Amino acid sequence: MRLRSSSDRDTQYIGLKLGKLLSSGDTVFLTGGLGSGKTTLVKGIAGAFGINETDITSASFTIIAEHEGTVPFYHIDLYRLDDLNAIDDIGLYEYIGADGVTIIEWADKLQGTEIAIVTVDLEYISENEREITIEGVDEQSWNNL
Repeated sequence: MRLRSSSDRDTQYIGLKLGKLLSSGDTVFLTGGLGSGKTTLVKGIAGAFGINETDITSASFTIIAEHEGTVPFYHIDLYRLDDLNAIDDIGLYEYIGADGVTIIEWADKLQGTEIAIVTVDLEYISENEREITIEGVDEQSWNNL
């Protein structure tokens, strides 16, 4: 499914809708370049679980952030992870399929890993426009929201 966003608000709304289709144990892989809107989308997804958007931030030094919501919410940002061997060290795989929803930004760093339920690619088109491609979501369920 391909969607267009013309603002941060649109991107967050798409995230909110996606979040409403997720449940405990689901994992979402996010890919896209710098400034494509991945963290903005995560803010929307988190909102579906009662988590305030101000609690969701882009990674600075925190790779894994755990949030309490209607289900546990795990926001993993692999941007600063240069050594793929460190994936085992940070315990990434303990979060996948766990008791909550796991969202992984920069998931393209996990090449060859087939563990996502949903994949989302965000493409920067212009200052205010993004193309968002979502795979693994039933379009009929999406349209019924």
